[in-house]
Amino acid sequence: MHPDPARHGAVGHLAAWQRDLGQRLAAVKAGRRQEGPFEASLTGVPLGYVRLLSLEADPVRLSRTPGLVESAPARAVAVVLQEHGQAALTQDGRSTTLEPGQAAVVDLRRPFSLDERERFRLRVLRVPDHALDVPSQSVRQVTGRRLSPHDGVAALLIPLLARLATTAGRVPPSVADALGGNTTDLLATLVHDASDADDGGHTGAARDRLLRSVRRHIDSRLGDPDLGPETVAAAHRVSVRYLHRLFEDEAVTVSRLIQRRRVEECAKELARRGSVSATVSAVSSRWGFHSPAHFSRAFKAVYGHPPGRWRSAAPVTADPVGP
Repeated sequence: MHPDPARHGAVGHLAAWQRDLGQRLAAVKAGRRQEGPFEASLTGVPLGYVRLLSLEADPVRLSRTPGLVESAPARAVAVVLQEHGQAALTQDGRSTTLEPGQAAVVDLRRPFSLDERERFRLRVLRVPDHALDVPSQSVRQVTGRRLSPHDGVAALLIPLLARLATTAGRVPPSVADALGGNTTDLLATLVHDASDADDGGHTGAARDRLLRSVRRHIDSRLGDPDLGPETVAAAHRVSVRYLHRLFEDEAVTVSRLIQRRRVEECAKELARRGSVSATVSAVSSRWGFHSPAHFSRAFKAVYGHPPGRWRSAAPVTADPVGP
């Protein structure tokens, strides 16, 4: 396996370099920061489904505008490693300065800018979002922040990227596939750890407020069949992992809480309607159940008998069983 090079040395070739970068990374706008000739190079090495790029160029400002995000979607997340030069990165309302040896996570699905203030060398690891399999909200919590090569998972990932930049082109495809998987796992772990650290700021009264907000959110959306831990976490800007931790002392999981509240609302409606009007199937569907069979099992687990018998008896004052 060999790197796929592309070099551009003339002023007019800035556009060509920009197009090449758009094909390999994501569509970006490249703006020069100085007069005179523009010299740049771009090489790429595939690591299975992951792509490792090496950029070297004169000062330039790279930006992915909202228009480019809409017209040229890029379903990927990247780690940028600044090897030479100084850069200013901005994304998701945060800005940081990257010095040599420092890195940052960039979500290519959203706008960002990377302002390289002098001639630079940059290594970029591009990972498809389906392979990373990390909620977009978790990624959003770590963008626009500098990663130190001395802290946490970044202390493993950054040296690996630097090493891969010089050796990946010489490894066989099977090894390259494994390396791509390993770097993806490290990136996912880095995002999870960083987002969990942010989530951990909810303590005491703040945690109680968040719990109440989650319960209100669930109650207001019980009829949505897509309601689940992922959508609840996203609505409250926390990771799914932290949402589950939040409920560890509640004697119920988020999924079980959603199902139980749906069953309770169905029971109330069936009791009010008695044996006439809407069918059991119509009521269960209105409260977010995908199938009558699933609803029947869930209802029996809470109340001890099927929903049809409940509706016929209309036991308005009966209490559910179980925790």
